[in-house]
Amino acid sequence: MKLVEVHVLQNVVPANLNRDDTGSPKSAVFGGFRRARVSSQSQKRAVRQALSGLLAPDDTAVRTRKLISALTARLVESGKEEPEATLAAQAALEGIGLGVDDDDETEYLLFMGQREIKRLADLILAHWDTLMTLSQSGAEGEGKEKKKKAKAKVPTELKKDFGTVFDGGRAVDLAMFGRMLADRPEWNVDAASQVAHAISTHKVEREFDFYTAVDDLNPKEETGAGMMGDVEFYSATLYRYANVNLEQLLSNLQGDTDLARRGIEAFIRAFVMTLPSGKQNTFAAHNPPDYVAVTVREGDPRNLANAFAKPVWRGKNGVVAVSVTAFDQYWGKVNEAYGDSALRTVHVDLTDSELENSGVRVRNFDEAVREVMQDVATWLEGV
Repeated sequence: MKLVEVHVLQNVVPANLNRDDTGSPKSAVFGGFRRARVSSQSQKRAVRQALSGLLAPDDTAVRTRKLISALTARLVESGKEEPEATLAAQAALEGIGLGVDDDDETEYLLFMGQREIKRLADLILAHWDTLMTLSQSGAEGEGKEKKKKAKAKVPTELKKDFGTVFDGGRAVDLAMFGRMLADRPEWNVDAASQVAHAISTHKVEREFDFYTAVDDLNPKEETGAGMMGDVEFYSATLYRYANVNLEQLLSNLQGDTDLARRGIEAFIRAFVMTLPSGKQNTFAAHNPPDYVAVTVREGDPRNLANAFAKPVWRGKNGVVAVSVTAFDQYWGKVNEAYGDSALRTVHVDLTDSELENSGVRVRNFDEAVREVMQDVATWLEGV
C-alpha cells in the first residue's frame, strides 16, 4: 500500500470549533485524561469546502437531498418546462430505487459527483417520453412498497442506462471520502483517505465565557443588559492526522493520473490549512499549524497520537515545542520497532526544535508540498 500521510500540530487560541448537541466543545478521554477533540467528520467537511476552491467544479461532488431540484434546474436550462422536468426527475429516481418524499427530497443524503448529476440529467432528456409516461402512471402505496412498484414500472434497458451513472464521476472529494448507499451497494465507493479525530496533546479543562449585550436604545436611567448568556471554550494544541491510499484514489478516479495528482496536492493543502468553522465569528481561532510533516511511504498507516498518551506539560519551552519534540521522539521509536518505510518525509517547524525523525526540514509549506509531490508524480507515472 502506497500512502501519503499528513501529521499536524496546531495550537489554537480559545475556541469552540466543533460543538456537541448541547453547544459544548467536543472532548474525549485519551490516555486516562480529558482532551480537546475535533471530530473527523467536521474536519472532512472543512476539507471538502476548501477543495471546491482548489479544483474545477466538475472535479467535486455535492452531498444533498435536493437532487430533484438540481436535476430540474439542468432540465429547464435544456428547454424543458419546470413542472414536467420535476416529474421526469422524480420518475427517474424512483425508477432506480431512490425514494422521493412529498417535498421532492430524496429519503437520505446522496453524495454525487457533478459529472454524475450532469449524466443523469442527460439520460433523463434521452428517455424523456418514457419517463413522462411513467410519471403519469405513478405508483401507489407508501414507503418501500411504493419504491418497489415504481422500480418495477421502469423498462430494464432504461434502468441499466441509469445504473451506469453512479461510478463516482471522477469527483475528488467523493473519491477521497467514499460513498455508502445501503439500498444500492453496487454504487458504493471505498474511501481513499482516512481522517482521525484531532485530540489535544495535553489535558484540558473547558472554560466558560459569560457575556452580556447592551441595548443601544435603552435609556441611560435604565440599567442592566439587554441579554446575557455563556459559551464554553478551550485552548489546545491539537494533533491532527490524515492519510491517502494512492492506489485506491487512482482506482476511484478511473485511472486518471493527472486528476489523482491534482487531487492529492489539493487534499494536502486543504487538510493542513483548514479547520472547522464553529464559533469562529466569536473566537477567530485562525492559527496556522506550528508543525507539519508530510510523508510518502509504503506499508500500513501509522497514526502517531500515542506520542501524547501521556499528556505533555508546558515545560520551559512551552506546550507547543514540547509537543513537537515528544512527537518526533515517539516517531523515532515507532520506526525503530517497526521499520522506516518512508520514501520521502519533509516537515515545517515553527518551534525550531532539534528533530531527528521528521525527515528533511524545508523552509515553508509550499516547498514541503512540492517535495512530496515529486514522489507522488513519479509513482503515478509508473502505474
